[in-house]
Amino acid sequence: MINVRRFTISDIKPLWQLKLNTIHNVNSQHYSLAEVTAWAPHEYNESAWVQRVTKINPFVAEVNGVIAGFADLQDDGYIDHFYCSADFQKQGVGDALMQAIFNKAAKLTLNSLYAEVSITAKPFFSRYGFVEEEAQSVAVRGQKINNFVMRKLLG
Repeated sequence: MINVRRFTISDIKPLWQLKLNTIHNVNSQHYSLAEVTAWAPHEYNESAWVQRVTKINPFVAEVNGVIAGFADLQDDGYIDHFYCSADFQKQGVGDALMQAIFNKAAKLTLNSLYAEVSITAKPFFSRYGFVEEEAQSVAVRGQKINNFVMRKLLG
């Protein structure tokens, strides 16, 4: 069973590890080693990560007590992070996180949701009704990383 809960400070290290592992093991099917290393460098800056994750206050999905994914929704409808562990792909974790996002969006009475989505995640977001608004190339630590701005209209 998948349990979705709010982030707690004890999740800091596991969420960093999950993000790093997902980018290096899942997104690497669509991005070069140089690109994934720029996107998710192995150097861990705990204070910066604590500040970032505390600010976005993500939902955390657990399967049998193991963190399987995390995602957030900001008050303006922006989804900043959406990661599902390589070990839990295609097992409903992303679906459970998206449902948590939709529930929060309804409480916030948002008109739309948007995200900057990787090539890897684009089919998943499309399945939920997100539509590509723009293909873009983002400079990250000396690499150009291609992704898509996608939006879903609500209501």
